[in-house]
Amino acid sequence: MRNLWLAVILLFSVPAFAVVGPEEVMKDPALQYRAMGLYAELRCVKCRSESIESSNADWANDARAVVRERLLAGDSDREVLAFFQARYGDYVLMDPPFALNNAFLWLAGPVLLLIGGGIVVVFVRSRATATATGDGLSEAENKRLDELMRD
Repeated sequence: MRNLWLAVILLFSVPAFAVVGPEEVMKDPALQYRAMGLYAELRCVKCRSESIESSNADWANDARAVVRERLLAGDSDREVLAFFQARYGDYVLMDPPFALNNAFLWLAGPVLLLIGGGIVVVFVRSRATATATGDGLSEAENKRLDELMRD
């Protein structure tokens, strides 16, 4: 029974292993605050959909170390982001800037939404017009419907 409890405790404590270790905490609280903000702005290139703040991948650990080193060297937040962007491209930023090479990605969602909305509007209007004018049924179908409604 004790082994079962131990297994349950270990199962629910797995997320605790992802917590940043004491070696990653900077002595200056202002620098630590800036580092945490930068961790949230940089994407882990291994995990792809996670920031380096929440990732436990080796690359994310190394990236956090580089952020701390750059901040201790006196770089501004913008310079740290530019450092990563120069090496890994816009993809490393959680919120990449709008540029010509990624314009399709930025515009595809809104354009597809407008096209889909237009299709829905045309379909609904054509159905409403057909129903209002009676064009939905042929004359034979209207007669058959009248017969069925009388019964």
